[in-house]
Formats: sequence, C-alpha cells, structure tokens
Amino acid sequence: MRIDLHTHSSASDGTDTPAELVRNAAARGLDVVALTDHDTTRGHAEALAALPAQLTLVTGAELSCRVDGVSMHLLAYLFDPDEPALFAERELVRDDRVPRAKAMVRKLQDLGVPVTWEQVARIAGEASVGRPHVASALVELGVVPTVSDAFTEDWLADGGRAYAEKHETDPFEAVRLVHGAGGVAVFAHPAAAKRGRTVPEETIARLAEAGLDGIEVDHADHDMPARQRLRGLAADLGLLVTGSSDYHGSRKDIALGAHTTDPEVYAEIVRRATGAFPVPGTGGPATA
Repeated sequence: MRIDLHTHSSASDGTDTPAELVRNAAARGLDVVALTDHDTTRGHAEALAALPAQLTLVTGAELSCRVDGVSMHLLAYLFDPDEPALFAERELVRDDRVPRAKAMVRKLQDLGVPVTWEQVARIAGEASVGRPHVASALVELGVVPTVSDAFTEDWLADGGRAYAEKHETDPFEAVRLVHGAGGVAVFAHPAAAKRGRTVPEETIARLAEAGLDGIEVDHADHDMPARQRLRGLAADLGLLVTGSSDYHGSRKDIALGAHTTDPEVYAEIVRRATGAFPVPGTGGPATA
C-alpha cells in the first residue's frame, strides 16, 4: 500500500486543481492520498467528487503556526471541518494572507524588484495567496531561477529581506484545537533548515507532552542524518513517524508518492481520528 499524507492543490499554493491532484495520485499508483492545503479545506469537495475508484482520500489541512519566534507547520488529519473553534482559527490565518502578501510585494519593490500585487494576485487566482505565489512572481521576472531559490534570506525565507509576518497559531493551541475537532496532529518537515530556523527538540518534546501525535520524517527537505535523528527522537517521545511528498504540482520538482507513510502508521492515524474518516473512491469522472 502506497500512502502520501501531505499534498497541496490550487486551493492553496499547488498548481493541480483538487480534481487533477487525486487523478494524478491514482495515476502514480498511490492507494491513499491526503489533501492538506494551507489553512483551508476548500478543495476537499472537488477532490471527493473526482476521486478515482482505486484511491482513498484523507481530508486534512496544513496549519500555519509559530512558537518562540520560529515558524512551523502542523498537519491536521481527519478533523471535523465545521468544528467552530478550529474553523475560526483557520479563518484568522486565512484573512491575514492578503495583507501579508501585499507587505511582501512592497518590500520587494523597495528592493528594486518590479513585482506588482496584480501579478501576484493573477498567479494565485482563486487560491489562498501565500509566499509561493510571490516566489512564482520572482521566477516570472527572472529574479530567481526557481521557486525554491526565492526562499532564502535574500528574499522570502523567514527573516529574509522581503519576509513579512502573518497571524500564526501557537502550536500548543493548534494541537488542542485539532484534537478538539477529532483530528490527528503531525509536525510537518521539522528539520527543514533551508526554510529558516527550526524548532528545537526540547520544544518538540513539550509538544509531545501536550498531545502531538507524530512528526513527518521522510521528506525531501530532510537529509539522511536528519531523518535518522528524527526517527530516534520519535522513538524516545512515542510519536508516529510519517513520510510524504509535500507535492505542489509544477511549483516544485517533487513527485507524488516520492516519500510515503507506513501502512501501520496510517492505520493508527485513522484509529485515533474521530472527526472524519478516510473516503474510498467510487470512481470519479475521467476529466475535470
């Protein structure tokens, strides 16, 4: 069984529509895929309507968090999307995305980059605007060769010259909210140092004490020493270990299913969840 528990669609900062994403996941031979757009569940309905017969969809979201001045992301799986407290917090984060993106555009203009808000808005389309859309604008302008190259201290990385803060949830509160909505909480790419500062292991231990369910270990931004260290940490703290692609379509060069989650870990995530359940495909339409 091939299980990818971290993907993004055009409902946030991916390039595949939700329908395209589930069809592409099936074509890549996946059995289970999680749709975890940033701070939104808006793509779930379209993905479910197009779900191929051979694929199971895990509904989720990737929540924007910050602790001790460090940005981090929390993957929330199988929660009730209508639970009021978690819904309200997701809306706070989403509502701050446009002002933040406009602030980054202004900083880039001050640095001499001829980017405009209209350009970023066009790239984002109907999606929740975020840093990858600003990064794509820099690629269009020839400022950087790839989206990943925009996430440096020179440009959009945490603390970078054009970085702007947004509302981000305290992760301890996020874990509480996810559990309150019947979901399961997993720390996304905790050792992705090239994105900026990372959360220290002492904080991960405190999150585990507060109910964190797992950490994402097998990820493109983790080298082998980091993965070995994280596996040891997970074993010490009693945390589940997941793996996934963090797929963004053509915005990044990582393929669906590039990293996967052990079926026994997936089964434990499903067992712990009470807010929602994986949805087996019944045969979606052949085209969008």
